[in-house]
Amino acid sequence: MAHITRLSELDLTASYSYADYVTWRLTEAVELIKGKIQLMSPAPNVKHQRLSIYLSSQLFYFFQNRTCQVFSAPFDVRLYDRSKSLLANKDITTVVQPDICVICDQAKLDEQGCNGAPDWIIEILSKGNSKKEVKIKHALYAESGVTEYWLIYPYEEVIQQFVLNDETGQYHLHNNYAGDDVATPYLFPDLAIDLPTLFKDVQ
Repeated sequence: MAHITRLSELDLTASYSYADYVTWRLTEAVELIKGKIQLMSPAPNVKHQRLSIYLSSQLFYFFQNRTCQVFSAPFDVRLYDRSKSLLANKDITTVVQPDICVICDQAKLDEQGCNGAPDWIIEILSKGNSKKEVKIKHALYAESGVTEYWLIYPYEEVIQQFVLNDETGQYHLHNNYAGDDVATPYLFPDLAIDLPTLFKDVQ
């Protein structure tokens, strides 16, 4: 099968599946949201990358010798309604690349990435992130069953912590962390992330 190498070869108004996505060899970073191609923001800035590396490192050491694993972008996560069982590539129409994700169910991991919802997703907002993009991801992660979702605002030095309500299928704001707070994941209460330390070296 011929690989797609240029975005111009694709119809941005058409709908695609993960089976199509894996044949693309694009220079642009894209995600697939309910079949539609979404261009990702330009390469993250230094502040974003410092935060990502610091958090990924802290989580990597925390999860050593545990069943959960941490992954950072670029890393494909295939999402679909949590009420559905494992889907074939041709039936998956959403592929995202969260900044950081934690996966505890090893059966969801394969050579391509994660097939199904991670337990915890962390997104670090860049200045290029739009309100629309944030809203879309918020809805996608809830629909697919991501239990915990953090939004990190580097410039405001704030973390919003959302936890999924199983009955409603919607997120509720579990906590806002700022200032001298210590952020604690809902799923992993023995993990402490000190905000002053987290944001200290990312100016």
